[in-house]
Amino acid sequence: MKFEAKIALFPFNPGKSPVFYGWIILVVSATGVAMSIPGQTMGVSVFTDYLLAALNLSRLTLSTAYLIGTLGSALVLPFIGRLYDLTGARLIGTVTALSLGSLLLGFSAIDGMLSTLTGIFPVVPPVVMTFILITLGFFLLRFLGQGVLMMISRNMSMKWFEKKRGLANAVLGTAISFSFSYAPKLLNGLIENRGWRGAYHMEGLIVGGVFSMVFFLLARDNPEVCTLVPDGKAGKVLAFKEKKHTGVGKSFTLSEVKKQLGFWMYSLALSMFSLFSTGLTFHIVSIFSEAGMDRNVAVSIFLPAAVISVSINFIASWASDFIRLKVFLLIEVAAQILCMAALFFLKQGLPYVLLIVGYGITGGLFSLLSTVTWPKFYGTKHLGAISGFSFSMVVAGSAAGPLVFSACLKFLGSYAFAGLFSLIFCVGLFVISVFMRSGSHGPLSAK
Repeated sequence: MKFEAKIALFPFNPGKSPVFYGWIILVVSATGVAMSIPGQTMGVSVFTDYLLAALNLSRLTLSTAYLIGTLGSALVLPFIGRLYDLTGARLIGTVTALSLGSLLLGFSAIDGMLSTLTGIFPVVPPVVMTFILITLGFFLLRFLGQGVLMMISRNMSMKWFEKKRGLANAVLGTAISFSFSYAPKLLNGLIENRGWRGAYHMEGLIVGGVFSMVFFLLARDNPEVCTLVPDGKAGKVLAFKEKKHTGVGKSFTLSEVKKQLGFWMYSLALSMFSLFSTGLTFHIVSIFSEAGMDRNVAVSIFLPAAVISVSINFIASWASDFIRLKVFLLIEVAAQILCMAALFFLKQGLPYVLLIVGYGITGGLFSLLSTVTWPKFYGTKHLGAISGFSFSMVVAGSAAGPLVFSACLKFLGSYAFAGLFSLIFCVGLFVISVFMRSGSHGPLSAK
């Protein structure tokens, strides 16, 4: 029996909540995604210069450590997805929050840890020890934050809704977009007030000390362990269970899903967005400088893009309850093509505007497709394994993005080629997706 089922009614019975408990779960999930920000690119980037100074590293060395740590995280995530299916969200989420909080406290004293390790292992050259330590730190940061906590928070909320899954994701996506957009400014202010060590301390105490307790008290993996059903009340449990056994609500295993073309098309589209957006964000100032625009113009794209992203996510998530997801997949890939073409021709005027519009649309639909797709097409029984495998591809894309962009600049002389190569790939992806039959997703996709 799952750990979740054993303690579902402790310290209170969610079935007695005056409102459907799924809405409370949605708030917990949105908070969980916000707590993953220290492990996201925008949460790491504000500390980059301070880590470079504290560890006496070059920017290339730090970027390499970040790449290796992120790729390592991507390799491990599928195994955690399977563990999540066995234990439920509550145990894994609580342990993850505690671990992430402890890690952030450790980052605040990373230079002191380096001095201690160098003394313990004098035969290891200091530069090698530094690289090992920061690579391990980035691996854990990306694995716990961007990987596990993000995956669990998204999956948990989707299990509580069925007919209203699109609406729930609209609310979740809006909260995520606003928190992610505001995070760099908030963290930068925290650093200015408390210093980079104090900022890490504060993050660690909030995530590990406060949120871990909130998650343990309020989180529940799914409604059934609480004598509830998606969207419904306790009295409908029996009917829901009978419906599940009719085969209409069959849940697919990861091995079955890997045989479906649709799974790969959705995963590749999400991974391509991750690669392109991370590469663009990581090198944003340099990219715009190459196009003859200054730093202020470069960073100004994020606010209007965030407004577009939030609007698109809310509308599309609500509409996904009535419109086939394939439509949103095609729009997502088409918007990526627009964004990549704008990068290739980047300059003031129309390309600049199209980059913002395309980036906003893709960001809004990414949130929808990465959350709603898997439970809608393949059920919730093996949701952790399926979403974990797909998300590992997304994480790998985010690791490769900065390297692809910098390689194009170094060997081809321009970031524009990163846009061109990405565009060619996405055109092929779009063509295949257009002719992809509904059955390619699995039987559930017909709904």
